[in-house]
Amino acid sequence: MCYFGTFLRASPFTSLLSNVRCNGGAKKISVAGIYSASSFASCTTVIHSRRLLLFMGSIPFWSNMNPAYGAPLPQMEEPEIIRTRKLAGGVRVQDIIDGDGSAANDGDVVEFNYVCRRANGYFVYSTVDQFSGQATPIILPLDENQMIKGLKDVIIGMKIGGKRRALIPPTMGYVNENLKPIPEEFGPRRSLLSHANEPLVFEVQLLKIL
Repeated sequence: MCYFGTFLRASPFTSLLSNVRCNGGAKKISVAGIYSASSFASCTTVIHSRRLLLFMGSIPFWSNMNPAYGAPLPQMEEPEIIRTRKLAGGVRVQDIIDGDGSAANDGDVVEFNYVCRRANGYFVYSTVDQFSGQATPIILPLDENQMIKGLKDVIIGMKIGGKRRALIPPTMGYVNENLKPIPEEFGPRRSLLSHANEPLVFEVQLLKIL
């Protein structure tokens, strides 16, 4: 009388092994697998492909994980945004520094430094020397008969120590050669007036209200 002992489960791609007791003796027999060699290779390829896809699918997850998982992310400061506002006449103004104290009003006599550039950034003139840093501030009344109207409108409302940047259109700029501020030296004066018919960028800092 023969009976099977422990039946060892194997994958469909290997032989099945069984222990057989027969007449008190033990023999090991090999049962042929149910799959051919070509089927084995095909199935192996499928399994490897699936494992590869699963591994590739996990790459974005691991690459996006925070190294200090669970730790709070550092708080980032929002960048300061300099807003531009448009005045009557088309002058566009940015407040760079607010300044302190009382504000300049129409008719006040003020002392200030300024830098003038073309709209493309090309330097025209400055009351502050670019190399030595020495300044020669301008003193003018806020009067459009003496000062270009666009700059007068920019300075009105400024506080001492305040700084503004403005794009002044030609109609609010040097509509005649007698308006100030204008350099006393021939070369800078000629350079400034040669660009009088185009928009000019003024960066002005108010020093005093006299």
